[in-house]
Parts: sequence; C-alpha cells; structure tokens
Amino acid sequence: MLSNHLRILESEAIYVLREVAAQFERPLLLFSGGKDSILLSHLARKAFYPAPIPFPFLHIDTGHNFPETLTFRDELIARLGVRLIVRYVQDSIDQGRVVEETGPYASRNALQTVTLLDALAELKADAAIGGARRDEEKARAKERFFSHRDEFGQWDPKNQRPELWNLYNGRKKANEHFRVFPISNWTELDVWQYIQAERIPLPSLYFSHEREVINRDGTWLAASEVVRPLPGETIRRKTVRFRTIGDMTCTGAVESVARTIEEIVNEVATARVTERGTRADDKRSEAAMEDRKKAGYF
Repeated sequence: MLSNHLRILESEAIYVLREVAAQFERPLLLFSGGKDSILLSHLARKAFYPAPIPFPFLHIDTGHNFPETLTFRDELIARLGVRLIVRYVQDSIDQGRVVEETGPYASRNALQTVTLLDALAELKADAAIGGARRDEEKARAKERFFSHRDEFGQWDPKNQRPELWNLYNGRKKANEHFRVFPISNWTELDVWQYIQAERIPLPSLYFSHEREVINRDGTWLAASEVVRPLPGETIRRKTVRFRTIGDMTCTGAVESVARTIEEIVNEVATARVTERGTRADDKRSEAAMEDRKKAGYF
C-alpha cells in the first residue's frame, strides 16, 4: 500500500507524463533498463491505462551493457506491448561520428551522447522523457521538469524557464526539443519504497549475488570481456549488487547482502554515499556530469 508521500509523488509524475502527451507531437521515453526507467514505464502505464502507452521507448545501446539488462529489457517491452527503438554507439563509431576511447579507463558512456542526439534528430523527437532525479548528482538538481534543449541538443543551466504553479512551458523553435523528468522530486529511497509497494519486477543485478569483480581506484567493476584486470589488479569473487545500472566499463558494484527489496530499502535508508558514487565516469572531474549534460547527455 502506498504511503501518502508516495501517492503525491506518483500523482505529480503522472501529471507530468500526461502533460508530455498533451503538449508534444513526437515524445519518447529514454529507456536504459535501470530501475528509474523501469519505474517510469510503470508510471506511464498507469498514466494512460486502459489505453496503451502513447509513445515509443528509445534505448541507446553502448555495446557494453550487462546481459541481464538486455534480457530484462526485452521481457518488459513484450509485457508492455510498446514499440522499442534501439540505436547503437557502435554504429556511431563505425560512421566516424565518435572516436572510441583507448587506455585502461576507456568507456563508451560519454560517446552515447552523440548517438542519442542523432537518434532524436532522426526520429524528429520533440520531447525525451528521462528518469533523472535531483538527489542523484549535483548537476541533476539544477534541472526543471521540462528542460529545454537548443537546436544542437545542448542545455544551458543559466537559462531555464520558471515552473510556477505546476505550469510547464513546452514551446520551442524548430529543431529544438525538451528533456522531461517526471520523477525529479523522488529520492533513491522513494523509488525503492514505491517499487516495494507496487511489486515492480527488476533485473537481478540490483539484488545481492556472487560475481567476479575488479577493484579499480576503489570501485568494484564487474570482470568481463570489456573490463579486464590491469597490471597489479586481480579478479576477486565478491557478494555484491548494483545500485545503478549503466555501461559495464564505468558502473561500480557495492558489497552487499541485500537479497530482497525490503533489505535494499533498509540498506538505502542508512547509506551515506549516493548511488552515483559508484559510477567511475562521474569521478573524471568535479563537473563531469554537468559538462556531459550541457553537451546533450541524458
């Protein structure tokens, strides 16, 4: 059963989703396979039920996804009956649109910005719904619900529109678009409590399991074909889970024995590090996330 607090958050998110459907002609939902985008898909189903979800889902595949994420994605899409559009970072590399990073800390996470912007232009999308929350990372806290992007897909944090009395201004010029964040006011704990109350299925990665991992600069990365030990590193078997899911090259695990949602809720309630504290790409600089967002990142 939902608490009054969660009902208010749910109502707000549903209102924002319905505003997107009302104001835009070609919206889509950015789907990563992580818990926040899964939550958004659940809210979208509620927002328009018994009608189908009125927009497609777009997944930007870096080519370095966890296999569990892709399996869960396909199962969820089949259950929802929505259209899934997938665009690949590898195609952007092959076309010379981006250059693959090299070296021990190489990642495709930043490269997906170009793939995303190309996809939005190709699909003529005027709104892209994302699962960003204000407690994730300090740059996220600067966003509005309706976040304007210019004709180059760029974000200017100093030139955002006011959102008074829950009025959202979706006016734009040709080739501009909006990013929309319906769960901006949710916290990680809110998300988990809602998932628990609504019994929303999630990928197995979120739950504690044994896995081969590598400790790289204090971050436990899953050992795989794209993450191999460097000189001085060793593969170890640990009981871990992932608080956030993204590119395998930069998504860190946390040591945990939380095997149920109830145990995860209790763990998150006492955590002193944000979930993105396990993301290696956010540690590249103090303004790493804000720089990527200005360039068109999620």
